[in-house]
Amino acid sequence: MDGSSTVAPLTEAAAELFMNENGKVRVTVATSGTGGGFAKFCLGETDGNSASRPIKDSEIEECEKNGIAYAGVQVANDALSILVNNDFPIDCMTVDQVSQLWNEGSTVKTWGQVTGLSWPADFANREVKLYGPGTDSGTFDFFTEVINGKSGQITTSYIDIGEDDNAAVVAIQSDVTAMGYVPYSYYQEAGDKVKALQIDGGAGCIEATIDNVLTGVYTPLGRPLFVYASDAALKRPEVVAFFEFYVNNSSVIAAAAGAVGMNEAQTAKSLADVAALAQ
Repeated sequence: MDGSSTVAPLTEAAAELFMNENGKVRVTVATSGTGGGFAKFCLGETDGNSASRPIKDSEIEECEKNGIAYAGVQVANDALSILVNNDFPIDCMTVDQVSQLWNEGSTVKTWGQVTGLSWPADFANREVKLYGPGTDSGTFDFFTEVINGKSGQITTSYIDIGEDDNAAVVAIQSDVTAMGYVPYSYYQEAGDKVKALQIDGGAGCIEATIDNVLTGVYTPLGRPLFVYASDAALKRPEVVAFFEFYVNNSSVIAAAAGAVGMNEAQTAKSLADVAALAQ
């Protein structure tokens, strides 16, 4: 397995638990980003890909060109979290205000230039510092699409942390002027070292919590997480068994990885999807 740094903690937990019960099977998990993982997957170099977004049309074309058929299932949810320092003076931003900072062509250099917010006088002139993942990241694709209106559309004035989501946490922890976006599991792992902004997507300020994701009110930053398997891999019973185990134990795996599990409807669909893998 390769792919998403967001889903990697889930897949690693699934692999460890599965190997504990199936001592003759070895599951290795790498992390090269959703896009980087799909590049390998569509060349037949991996059995599966962890993905923090659905497969793109361009990736489907690449898989088809190389004769790679596939199946994908949802395994968890994510509350993509916009992190700031604990002493950051604001607790909530609208999607538009976040986009003012992150969108392509942004001219915002200091925090006071973000409109519609009341900033302390001694903070308004502080320089904005932004941290985000690289372009191979599914988190990058998702964030830019829902915040800026188009996948890949983003300011050039941010620090690229690649697939190292913890790098954003470390930077934000020590800098009151910093902001970054990371998967929910990394926010949970950080504990009280940083805080997550509430997001107003049009219905008021909503916190990044498990309940708010599962009820669908944490918009637009709530999202499903996936794993994909190739048709060739699914001809091997141990691969089918691993994917079945992943979904059947999704709540335990999500809890172990600090992610958001699935609701009943999502679990039922994923179980149906994984049941079809062996056919």
